[in-house]
Amino acid sequence: MPDGRHLIAGEWADGTERFANMPVVGEPSSYPVGTAAHIDRAAKAAEAAFYSYAALPRTTRAKFLRAIAEAINDRGAEITAIGVRETGLPSARLEGERGRTTGQLQLFADHIEAGEYLDRRIDIALPDRQPLPRPDLQLMQHPVGPVAVFGASNFPLAFSVAGGDTASALAAGCPVVVKGHEAHPGTGEIVAQAILAAIKGQGIDPGVFSMIHGGSRETGVSLVQHPLIRAVGFTGSLAGGKALFDLCAARPEPIPFFGELGSVNPMFLLPEALAARGTDIAKGWAASLTLGAGQFCTNPGVAVVIEGAKADAFADAAVTALAQTGAQTMLTKGIASAYREGQERLKAIAGVEEILSSVYDSRAATPFLYRTTGEAWLANETLGEEVFGPLGLIVFVRGPDEMQAVAKSLKGQLTCTLHLDPSDTAIARMLLPILSRKAGRVLANGFPTGVEVADAMVHGGPYPASTNFGHTSVGTMAIRRWIRPVCYQNIPIDLLPEGHLDI
Repeated sequence: MPDGRHLIAGEWADGTERFANMPVVGEPSSYPVGTAAHIDRAAKAAEAAFYSYAALPRTTRAKFLRAIAEAINDRGAEITAIGVRETGLPSARLEGERGRTTGQLQLFADHIEAGEYLDRRIDIALPDRQPLPRPDLQLMQHPVGPVAVFGASNFPLAFSVAGGDTASALAAGCPVVVKGHEAHPGTGEIVAQAILAAIKGQGIDPGVFSMIHGGSRETGVSLVQHPLIRAVGFTGSLAGGKALFDLCAARPEPIPFFGELGSVNPMFLLPEALAARGTDIAKGWAASLTLGAGQFCTNPGVAVVIEGAKADAFADAAVTALAQTGAQTMLTKGIASAYREGQERLKAIAGVEEILSSVYDSRAATPFLYRTTGEAWLANETLGEEVFGPLGLIVFVRGPDEMQAVAKSLKGQLTCTLHLDPSDTAIARMLLPILSRKAGRVLANGFPTGVEVADAMVHGGPYPASTNFGHTSVGTMAIRRWIRPVCYQNIPIDLLPEGHLDI
């Protein structure tokens, strides 16, 4: 069981200032607040470990990743038990998320063994070329150095201590310093125990991984400002991510900040699909909207429909489906409070009508549903701001042209969805280029909650969905955040790094 300490380069460390977690069941436990001194010690250990770890054969790093997955599974029952207490998430959700977490580690092990991520390119020397000879040029991707990872509140496993950011960075050859999230510090500490077990079992330099508990804004500030940290992975709120992004940019030596921030993940219901199966779409939307109390970054918070009887029927069906959803425990009281504030803010906007209201206590959320017009949407950009929780907004537009205008008005999104039938193809062709520009993933006839961990997945998008439109935090392409190209010119072959020698 966790005993409330940081893990710094293979050693457990305490601290004088402490914070308490917020369990749904049981008494709070005490954890040490991460300080600048803790961060400094972890970052220096990561830098010291970098050269030996980055130079390991890819097969060795792959074996290490698989050992982490095995150690996490060995602690599965313990992780689920404490995760349920800390977050209120059901055990089935946590067990599924654990499977996703270990699956990511195994996927990256396979990915680095294949070696394609190295993007090796060779231009052989042409000494007789005229008018000038060409040197021997060899390019390969290299790890950037120690990486900072921020644990996410809404995914205590898959986006936290051993989640996708950590897995991809370790796969790339980068040591990792994790700032654990205050919502589930005990869960994070057990996962850190698993990583330490894998480090010892595989003989890896312990400086390759540290986990510092949060508890203070200054913990995160110290982490992103430490001069030895070379890149940052973050999943969280727009406000928090923007503040950290600005700090990274303002450093004497700026570093990349790969933040996944906010998204309303709009759905566009095209006329024939709406007419043929509007009720079924409404039921599916309600299920997706309330999944996990709406605490998914891909939660589809907005539905755009062309006004008329079929659109009204869709709204009625959504109200009926959502009304059957009971109260769900939110991850923290802070998230529940922000949900309440967002709901009140939306209700106060001119042109917005509440069509499903509900009552909930300090930490248990129930659904809300609102409607507005395309005209009101286009006049007030705050309607496009995320409300994190089971809240939906239906935008009634006057026709395809106004639907296109709503699509063009969108800020960057993680996902956009088209619900269409074959006879909707003309409108879909008009919308798809717009939505492709707005989102990292575009779906047809589905719901975006549930992000497949696969080679082709993109979980990112233009700002504010993420701070770097060229990256993904899910899928094997996530490794590109932690590598950079290096070209070797006329370097003797026996001096080239391991990746060049197995071509």
